[in-house]
Amino acid sequence: MKIIVGLGNPGRKYERTRHNAGFLAIDEVAAGLCAFIAQEKHGALVGRASLGPGEAVLAKPQTYMNESGRAVAAVVRGAYAAVSDLIVLHDDLDLPFGSVRVKIGGGHGGHNGLRSIIGHLGSPDFIRVRIGIGRPGPGMDSADYVLSPFSAGEKAALAEVMARAAEAARIIALEGPTRAMNIFNQK
Repeated sequence: MKIIVGLGNPGRKYERTRHNAGFLAIDEVAAGLCAFIAQEKHGALVGRASLGPGEAVLAKPQTYMNESGRAVAAVVRGAYAAVSDLIVLHDDLDLPFGSVRVKIGGGHGGHNGLRSIIGHLGSPDFIRVRIGIGRPGPGMDSADYVLSPFSAGEKAALAEVMARAAEAARIIALEGPTRAMNIFNQK
């Protein structure tokens, strides 16, 4: 059983912001698996999907980003899954817009959602699909930047970026993180 979680903030106000890249990517995962993420459970919207010979739980925490860990830990426990079965899709300021990278474990890098998940799970040893959103311009606060909408140019490329992030999650679940890293972590 794999648990695939997209990070974001709930509510219309945040729907198309950079910080909700994880929500956009998990929606793409769900669409590709003909699944619906609609059941309210464990402080998240969840759905189930067949994935290869197994099954996956797809989730969107309905807490705000800095409390994502409460919902994610509850979903993992509720599925009787191990931390190593968790795949988290999230925005990343340290990657240029449009890049997708796969990582196993590590720190939170200042990302409050990851910080919360690590704290609530008691472990950083989950798999991450990092979705590059780039850095803010000079004089713009990072918090304001991540909560702002994508630019017109970024919106034009967004479908392709989210399709790549969803494909990374699918490959991780079916073939393992090493295979996904070999594909997506090329320079």
